[in-house]
Amino acid sequence: MSDTPSLIRRTPWPESVSRAVVTPLQPSVVYASPDPDTLDSQYLGQNPGYTYAREGHPNADVLARKIDLLEGAQGGLILGSGMAAVTAALMGILSSGDHVLGGDQLYGRSLRLMSQDLNRFGIATSLADPTDAAAFAAAIRPETKLILLEVVSNPTLRVADIDGIAAIARDRGILLAIDNTFTTPRGFKPFEHGADIVIHSVTKILSGHSDATLGYVATKDPALRKAIYDFAVTTGMTPSPFDCWLAERGIYSFELRYDRSEANARALADHLATLPGVKRVLYPTRSDHPDHNRAVSLLGERGGHMVSFEIEGGRAQANALTRGAPDLAFAPTLGDIGTTLSHPASSSHRALTPEGRAKQGISEGFFRVSVGIEDIDLLKSEFTRAVAASQAV
Repeated sequence: MSDTPSLIRRTPWPESVSRAVVTPLQPSVVYASPDPDTLDSQYLGQNPGYTYAREGHPNADVLARKIDLLEGAQGGLILGSGMAAVTAALMGILSSGDHVLGGDQLYGRSLRLMSQDLNRFGIATSLADPTDAAAFAAAIRPETKLILLEVVSNPTLRVADIDGIAAIARDRGILLAIDNTFTTPRGFKPFEHGADIVIHSVTKILSGHSDATLGYVATKDPALRKAIYDFAVTTGMTPSPFDCWLAERGIYSFELRYDRSEANARALADHLATLPGVKRVLYPTRSDHPDHNRAVSLLGERGGHMVSFEIEGGRAQANALTRGAPDLAFAPTLGDIGTTLSHPASSSHRALTPEGRAKQGISEGFFRVSVGIEDIDLLKSEFTRAVAASQAV
């Protein structure tokens, strides 16, 4: 019998008196324990460590702690996508017979979850105008257990009456979940305004490079965290270690990117408002925004990196606008380091009827811009050409 070690045995990690500056990527699916007692102690929480990657892994925890620092949270969870985070938060907490009340201008897939999926599991849903706390109060039922809001709505950039709704939720013992993807903890901290649950699509500006798909959810109450965690683990909402590693790398520059993108967005919004053929521009801190006073009260001068605008005309003009800006990525995403342009009627809100989109103020000429960190003069010239191209049709 040969004494040569088998090549299939794992080689121990080399020891070093120095340490890596960059977080190691750990793609292992499974972790070996020395004996059953140790494994028991890990599952009982008596000893730290990992067992199976679906239940947690180092790269997810490193990333979660970074976002926890930003949000003022503890024990946040990283999941496979932003919608995984929304779904785990709702399905992990709600039961058949419960009612969830949402803002009527949530992200398109959140709306679909509310309107088409939760009902199949016996969870009742309804929507109300988040800019009107009284409307929310009127829509609450005896069985309402949770409210789901976005601070700034996607894509119409309406600003919710967070403080008013949070007071109602607190008085009635209803959980408040806030999707903070748009505003980010750089612009708004939901836990400081009465939120019980904070959700992010890390895919967007936190990661910032359109190369990682992840979500995040954190809670004030550890019991809620456990319920969400158990549901996510059972249903396999596992985040990729590589995506977590990429997002951690991106988050180191988050504050710099956000500040530059926000400054660009403010300047671009003002520029778009001067262009012939632009019917309206939506940016929260502009004086003509319908929720300007509330935006300033909640966000200060942090208007964010998103701008929406509407041009004269319909689909033909919309097609001409995107073709007139070939260097702007026309893509249904946001938060990239570069500027991206999206058309909600053909992407995020395509599942709504034309009447449903019209009710939200989304026409064929409506666009959403995720503003990047490019030179602002370049962005102004590109959008000037694009809008002119749309009006030449």
